[in-house]
Amino acid sequence: MSENLFQIIQQYKTDKQSVYNTWFINNEERLKAFRSIRRGVMQVIDDIKNKKFPNDFKGSSLEFVLTCITEQKQVFEGASHPFYWKPKLRIPDIYENETNKQAFGQFLENCLNAKSEEQIIKEIIRLDSLKIKGLGPAVASILYFLHPTIIPPFNTAIINGFNFLFKDKKKLGSWSEYLKLREVMIDTNNQHRSELSSDLGAIAGLLFEIGTQKLILGSDEYLSEPERKKLEKLIEKRHKDVQEEKEEEDLHTEMQYHLLKIGNALGYDVIAASNDRSRSYGGNSFSFMSLQQFPEINLDKETLNTVKLIDVLWFQKGTNNVIAAFEVEKSTSIYSGILRLTDLSFTIADGDEVFYLIVPDKREKDVCMKLCRPAIKQNNVIIKYILFSELRSHCDALCKFGESHHIMEKIAKTV
Repeated sequence: MSENLFQIIQQYKTDKQSVYNTWFINNEERLKAFRSIRRGVMQVIDDIKNKKFPNDFKGSSLEFVLTCITEQKQVFEGASHPFYWKPKLRIPDIYENETNKQAFGQFLENCLNAKSEEQIIKEIIRLDSLKIKGLGPAVASILYFLHPTIIPPFNTAIINGFNFLFKDKKKLGSWSEYLKLREVMIDTNNQHRSELSSDLGAIAGLLFEIGTQKLILGSDEYLSEPERKKLEKLIEKRHKDVQEEKEEEDLHTEMQYHLLKIGNALGYDVIAASNDRSRSYGGNSFSFMSLQQFPEINLDKETLNTVKLIDVLWFQKGTNNVIAAFEVEKSTSIYSGILRLTDLSFTIADGDEVFYLIVPDKREKDVCMKLCRPAIKQNNVIIKYILFSELRSHCDALCKFGESHHIMEKIAKTV
C-alpha cells in the first residue's frame, strides 16, 4: 500500500489541475482565508455570548464564516449546506435551542484557544456527547482553518475517497467515525509528510480528488460506458474551471496594476501584496512600482503578515500612515475580501483611511447584498466598491486630474 500510495501522491502532485496545484500551493486566497475565518469565528462566539446570534443561519455571522470557507471552492464546495436551518427537521439544533447555541459557542471558543491536539479532541468528544441534532463533523471544516495541522476537513467527497483508498466503510455524519478516519489520515500523512505537508489540507485534497474521481487510480480500461462519460464530463469541467481561474487571475493582476499606477500618480507610497510583487502587467513590474520595503507598523507578527497580503495599500509619502486599502476580488471571493478589510480596519484604522473592494461588474448586485448584511453593518466599517470596468476605463483620467485619494470617490459606490 505504501509504495502504491507514493505513486498516487506523485500523480496527485504532478497533475497541474489537481487541487494540490490549484488550491493547496501557490494560492494567496487560501493563505488569506485563515485569518479571515479565524476572525469570523471570534465574531460568532461574541454574538452567541451577547445573545445577538439569530435563530436562523441566514444573515448570521456563522453564515459569513461558512461563505468564506466555501469561497475556497473545490475541497470546500458545499461546506455551508449542513448549517442551513431546516425548521421541519429542527436541525442543526443550534438556532432556536439556547442551551445548544451556548454549547456550540463554548465549543468554538475552547477550540479556538486550544494549544494541543488533546484539548481539541476532548472538546469534540464533549460536543458529541451532547447529541445536538444535526451538528456533526461538518464542523471540522471550520476547525481546519483554526488548526490545519491537527484537524482535517470533512465532506462527502473526502469520505468517499477515504473509503475507496483504504477499502473502508466510514459513514458521513458521525463524530466517532470522523475521529477514526482522522487517525488513519494523520498516520498516513506522517508516513508521507515529505511528499505531502504538515498542513492536512494536502492529504484531504488527495482524498477529495479520489472521491470525485478526478484522480483515477490505475487504468480506466474497465470503466463502463456511463462511468467513462461521467469521467469525461468531470475532466471537461475541471479544464473549464482551471481556465476560468486563469482568466480571473489575469484580471486580478490588471486591477492591481491600475491601483499601483494611480497611487503613484497621486504621490503616495504604494505597495502590492507581499506575494504579488513578482507579478507584472503590460511589461510593468510590480516590484518597480512598489515600495522596496513594507513600512514599519506596530502590529503583532500574525496581524502584520495579514496586512501585508492586502492586494494594494497606499501610504502617505514617507510614513506608515495608510491612506487607502484595496482588495481586488475574484467572482467567488467577495465575502473573504469584506472580512479582510473589516479585520484591517480594527488593526490600523484611525479614521482617515478609505477601504475599497474592486469587484467584477457581474457581481455588483451580490456585493451590495453582502455589504448590507447585519454581520457587516454592526462593525460600523464603511467599505466602498469600484467596478472593474470603471477602474480600467478611468485609470488614465484619475492619474492625470487627481490631486489626492479623494478622486477615487468619482468612481466609487456605497450601499
